[in-house]
Amino acid sequence: MKLHLLPTRTGGAAENMALDFLLLQRYPCPAAPRFRHYEWREPAFTFGFGQKIEFVRERLPAGEQVDLCRRPTGGGLVDHRHDWTYALVLPRGHALYDVRATESYRAVHEGLAVALKAIGQPAVLQAVPGARDDAGGGAVAPGVCFQRAELYDVINERTGAKIAGAAQKRNQHGLLIQGSIEKGSIAAVDWDEFQTRFTDALAATLGAEAAETPWPDLNDDEVSGLVEQYSSSEWLEYR
Repeated sequence: MKLHLLPTRTGGAAENMALDFLLLQRYPCPAAPRFRHYEWREPAFTFGFGQKIEFVRERLPAGEQVDLCRRPTGGGLVDHRHDWTYALVLPRGHALYDVRATESYRAVHEGLAVALKAIGQPAVLQAVPGARDDAGGGAVAPGVCFQRAELYDVINERTGAKIAGAAQKRNQHGLLIQGSIEKGSIAAVDWDEFQTRFTDALAATLGAEAAETPWPDLNDDEVSGLVEQYSSSEWLEYR
């Protein structure tokens, strides 16, 4: 089995979110996991599918124009101005598709921590659950992603600062994991070297062989239609 490593692309927030979702829905080789790192055309924030738009807008930087989009995955508000962003799609039937969300989260972040430690970064996994809601006893609703580390997030072993988090969406086609690494939480990194080590670690975890793969032939009309949907006020203000 191959782990398909797709070319790096730069896009707007709606375009990046739409392409991640379409890689889950329409990828032409359903037997293979697929990975991509991507960049942002302008300062961008994304937020979890279930978050309320009022909460998000209150936490955006005052006086700064940003590209904002609701993600198809869950999780909290993510500032992409200084991050390293990736998406991993696992086909239905892969072993990690069938495990609990916490276990797929842990497996991916273990590979990420291994890659960071290999290039001299003090990265470990958060070993205890995050904060609880004292009133109701349940987990605190997703807020701002890098303000608090949750179980199996990647953290700086020396400072305790959160380095990396991710959000997931699982459906009949497979599992989409969208992840972000906060560059300011660690020392200077050769990101090309990190990507090689990260994808090698992921391939080992997934029982696959990493292989560079051309961008899939997605339907242009479907791509443009979903970008338009993700750019709309109806999608942004869904909740």
